[in-house]
Amino acid sequence: MGILSRTSYVIRSKINSVLNRAEDPTETLDYSYEQMRDQLQEVKRGIADLTTQKKRLEMQKKRLEENVDKHNEQARTAVQQDREDLARRALEKKKTKMNQIEDLERQISELQSQQDQLIEQKDELQNRIEEFRTKKETMKARYEAAEASSTVSEAMTATGDEFEDVGRAIERAEEQTEDMEARASALDELHQTGAFDDVLSDKDQIDRELEELSTDSGVEAELETLKSDVGGDSGAEADSEPEEVEESELEELEAEVDDNEIDSELEELQEEENA
Repeated sequence: MGILSRTSYVIRSKINSVLNRAEDPTETLDYSYEQMRDQLQEVKRGIADLTTQKKRLEMQKKRLEENVDKHNEQARTAVQQDREDLARRALEKKKTKMNQIEDLERQISELQSQQDQLIEQKDELQNRIEEFRTKKETMKARYEAAEASSTVSEAMTATGDEFEDVGRAIERAEEQTEDMEARASALDELHQTGAFDDVLSDKDQIDRELEELSTDSGVEAELETLKSDVGGDSGAEADSEPEEVEESELEELEAEVDDNEIDSELEELQEEENA
């Protein structure tokens, strides 16, 4: 097979494949049915034309037969008047008309035979069209049922293009939902651990560490003050006799101790911040 032959074969195969995909069986059946109906109309028109020609010949034959009768009368009248020459001429015309009538009868017979054949063909074609119409409707119903079944099957198995797109959309939605859920869980965890407070604060790591050290130092200083106060009170009680202290004086003493401790803690914090 040469290059041109192979190219032509490939092109024809491609075209045939495209036509097969584009062809709708129901439309093809309807088109074939219309073509057959057009053929039937052509046959009917042919029969009508043939019948018209036959009628014209029959009318012409009738006129010739009238002329034959006329020439018979002319010949009879001429004989009665002893005009044999006129009678002969009338009979000659009669003979000519008779020959024409015979020729017309032969043509009319041929046209009648053709008409009968066309009518028979028309009846046969009409029967075939009716049979084809029944088969066409049956095939269309089967095709539509098969198409509906295929559509339902694709919907059930999700193998169609649209259902594949829907499946991919669902997968993307699931992935995005999982991402959002993970993000929300992470944000909740950060919020619970206090990471957001550090992020929102304008203090850096050094400031936070200094605050922690200042807090620890203040606590230690307060603890030492309390220990020294408790120790001094215990020594005084051991050297002297216990004295009764009124309740109002005890409250004033506690207030002075609290104010001194607070002032001491504030001074220590200021010194640490200035250092």
